[in-house]
Amino acid sequence: MKQSLIIDCDPGVDDATGLLTAFASADLDLLAVTTVGGNVSAEKTARNARILRQIAGREDVPVFAGAERPLRRDPAGAGEFHGAEGLGELTPFEPAAPVAEGTATEAIVRLVMTRPAGSVALAVMGPMTNLALAMRAEPALAAHLGPVVVMGGARSEGGNITASAEFNIWADPEAAAEVFASGCRMIVMGLDATHQVRATEGRIAAIEALPTASARTAAAMLRFSQRVERRIVGWDAGPLHDPCTVAWLLRPDLFELAPCRIAVETESDLTRGHTAVEFRVEAAGANHFWATKADAAGVFALITQRLGEGA
Repeated sequence: MKQSLIIDCDPGVDDATGLLTAFASADLDLLAVTTVGGNVSAEKTARNARILRQIAGREDVPVFAGAERPLRRDPAGAGEFHGAEGLGELTPFEPAAPVAEGTATEAIVRLVMTRPAGSVALAVMGPMTNLALAMRAEPALAAHLGPVVVMGGARSEGGNITASAEFNIWADPEAAAEVFASGCRMIVMGLDATHQVRATEGRIAAIEALPTASARTAAAMLRFSQRVERRIVGWDAGPLHDPCTVAWLLRPDLFELAPCRIAVETESDLTRGHTAVEFRVEAAGANHFWATKADAAGVFALITQRLGEGA
């Protein structure tokens, strides 16, 4: 049985690889893509998702534009890691198919609440603004959702935007705090796990060798990230963050999870967006599960396989 899925994202070069992998996966029932301002502006993320949809030949999947700004903060981008347009060096164009009517918030509520409880998963690859707004609009949403698989947060690895915060959580900490406190089941791919999934030269080359447009596009994104990571961070092989959410939905055996309780710092400017991950919890009652280990070779083998099957 196919897993029904909504992807909420802010493409973003690593979002792009995650989206292209999901578009190419026949065992996912991809109900919609919802976009949010994050890595670049909301206008650009909605356009970028539609560009990637067109490259993948998946115009059957609606794209809904979402929140333009965080709940309480000014928008903050990450163009230095994703390029000014959010897709590395890919020249943007206006896709043939428009955004769908209605907002991301409305789409999430409708698509989840009209299906059986627990049947729709949500992969969140950007700030959690859309999901927080959807939970405000429909208080029953948290209990009705299937697993919410999040790329966000940091613990032992430290942060990537500040000393202790990961960008997706830092960009809208109030939204993240509301979602973590909602009671929904959350699988969290923080930097502790995603830093284990490195885009080595051999892994990029394997994707470059594939004949599909989706693979060529993903490989170009990985090459761009490789150059940026070398220049800014000094890593030869940069981490692959957002696609870990899709990889977990397709192959949960590639990850090890630990039950926990996660809270988000919202009041301190110094530690804004810090994720306090508490492992001293009763496993039977845990709603949060922190990824501690990732099988990097397995994740890249999966992504390579799916991109080879794409358009």
